[in-house]
Amino acid sequence: MKVPDFVGWWRAMDRPLRRLPRWAAAVLLVATTALCVWSVPAEYRYGHHAVAVNKARLKRGDRRDMDLYRTIDQRVAHGESYWHAALAEQRKSRYPTRPFVAVRPPTLAWATMLLGLTGWLVVAIGLWAVTVFGTIPFLKRRTLVIERLGAAAAAGAFGTVDFIKQVGLSHEILAGAFLSAALVVYRPRHWWPALILAACALAIRELALPFVLLWALFAASQRRWREFAAVTAVVALFALGMALHAQEVMAQRLPGDLRSPGWTGMQGLPFTLYGLMSVTPLGKNLPYWLGPPLLLLPMLGWAALGGRKGLFATLWFGGFLLAVSLFARQENFYWLSLVLPAYGAGLALAPRAIYDLVSALRRPRRAASAGFQAA
Repeated sequence: MKVPDFVGWWRAMDRPLRRLPRWAAAVLLVATTALCVWSVPAEYRYGHHAVAVNKARLKRGDRRDMDLYRTIDQRVAHGESYWHAALAEQRKSRYPTRPFVAVRPPTLAWATMLLGLTGWLVVAIGLWAVTVFGTIPFLKRRTLVIERLGAAAAAGAFGTVDFIKQVGLSHEILAGAFLSAALVVYRPRHWWPALILAACALAIRELALPFVLLWALFAASQRRWREFAAVTAVVALFALGMALHAQEVMAQRLPGDLRSPGWTGMQGLPFTLYGLMSVTPLGKNLPYWLGPPLLLLPMLGWAALGGRKGLFATLWFGGFLLAVSLFARQENFYWLSLVLPAYGAGLALAPRAIYDLVSALRRPRRAASAGFQAA
């Protein structure tokens, strides 16, 4: 079966938003404007409710996730089995252990024995620097210098969560830092450094799997079979590791252990905006009416980039944000850390997107239609 080269088709369009039919460009402009206006009251209402629920949860004695993982790490450092310690602490905190994915993989706890929290902080800051400075060459062929510098600055601002002292206790922040670095260091001729970074993210948090699967799809589409084989091997190793993890979790379970309520939250876009506001500095350092629109515009910016890089970023970020909107529960807002800091770089590309949409609107109808079909 021949895999369609959708990457080549997208790359041929160069600046895809400029090639949209006039009606599509108009719809996208109107929809973006409406979403930006709607996002402010929507996020404010949802955030106000979520903050109240979280305060009530902590007031009744529920444990913070970082406190849980700190205790687990301490027990593992004293020689206890990770799975025994993890299930005992989750049981003590009234956290579910069913299904097995409710218990984090042991990778981070084991690595913390070697690195400590200080070591993980150094790693996180290093990955932040790789993403920020790597964004400049990553965007080199398709953008202006001012756009590249703006993208680097935006990525840096969105990724300040990498500087918290307890970063080594957050699977999501570290996995996101590894994935962002993998995104910007990827080169067609030298793809293995990016694969190592993505594999590290996958080892820490299984939510990185869609990124790796999307990479495999791109490699197959472009008939890059060595790259495809390497990415598939990483997925196979991950599957083996998760099977062993599941076996250990089930061996440590007790009959009264709690079951997760599932991941069918259907919280929608207001929840996603609230989550991004919570894991970025926008929620604390900007007026409430400015943060939500600035969190939507990076998506439009990445869509305007074009090429393999733009398509991959658009599908990864858009797909993950959609999945969070559909499946995450209210307390899972920290999942949004997996798109940081690279997601923020798209904010600097938003003016290009708006310019391209306006250009599509101003083009004669026949020329717009012909240009899109030719691509």
